[in-house]
Amino acid sequence: MPQLRLALAQTNPRVGDLDANAALALEQCHLAADAGAHLVAFGEMMLTGYPIEDLAMRASLIDASRVATAELARRLRSDGLGELAVVIGFLDQAPDVADRPGVPKNAPQNCAAVLYEGQVVLSQAKHHLWNYGVGDEIRNFVPGDTINVIQVRGIDVALAICEDLWRDGPSAAASAAEAALLVVINGSPYEAAKDDVRFELCASRAREGECALAYVNLVGGQDELVFDGDSLVVDARGEVVARAAQFEPELLVVDLELPGATTPMPDPDARFAGLDVVRTVLSSAPVPAYEPLEPRLYPRLDDLAEIYSALVVGLRDYVTKNGFTSVLLGASGGIDSTL
Repeated sequence: MPQLRLALAQTNPRVGDLDANAALALEQCHLAADAGAHLVAFGEMMLTGYPIEDLAMRASLIDASRVATAELARRLRSDGLGELAVVIGFLDQAPDVADRPGVPKNAPQNCAAVLYEGQVVLSQAKHHLWNYGVGDEIRNFVPGDTINVIQVRGIDVALAICEDLWRDGPSAAASAAEAALLVVINGSPYEAAKDDVRFELCASRAREGECALAYVNLVGGQDELVFDGDSLVVDARGEVVARAAQFEPELLVVDLELPGATTPMPDPDARFAGLDVVRTVLSSAPVPAYEPLEPRLYPRLDDLAEIYSALVVGLRDYVTKNGFTSVLLGASGGIDSTL
């Protein structure tokens, strides 16, 4: 079967700092290319940081996000990385949506961009918006109605964004479209024992779709949220192939053997589970056979270590991302003072 070297860039972006986030993305792409990757995926809204809440409705931020995404694509090509396929989260705008009650101002969308050969080849909007717990995305975003299948080195790869994985529609559409790999970009915050729930979900979706699944998450603290990383790849049987560290930035590189793209191409105008399937060929020629890397499987933290790590990461990023230059400590002798 054809081979694909996939890199999952588990990064810690800063909300609103597009220049720094784009520079970080470029750095990770260089590392992925140096590792021989054919496809690299970043977390949800990595270029803008996440969550951006009501900033999403600012026309200036939408424009800046689109410009930064296009500039990143051009920079990748000028740096000799044009043939590296990149999936990255950014803030986009829904086309032809008139302002009316119930529609967020300026019609912002939580999107995944595909960058290739110096171009923003496509933009896919999140279909199922996160609207429970601390999530309020229906207030901030217009949902999408497409699922994209990109062909990378002769392998069909479907795309989804975070909450789309938790609902039946997008994964069912990816399966019906005969994708060999489903790449899901995420901004999934930490909660106790969530890594077990996350793994079971990924394994279940992979088995249902009879395709491998790659789940890439953000890492770091933002406001009241902490993102724990814990990116992973499972095969079509739901078995873990590779898993990243928790609470730490990392570039997880994994080799996969996957079925080749269906020939002839399935109906390019198909619609599954209420979603239009859009197919784009980036590169159709399979890579020559090579020796795969040994996969990385980081051990899970125990429950106390998880909670401790979440507290440390959340507090550290609260201080650094707000630009504080000093901290006042109240020494009571308890664990709160230690942290």
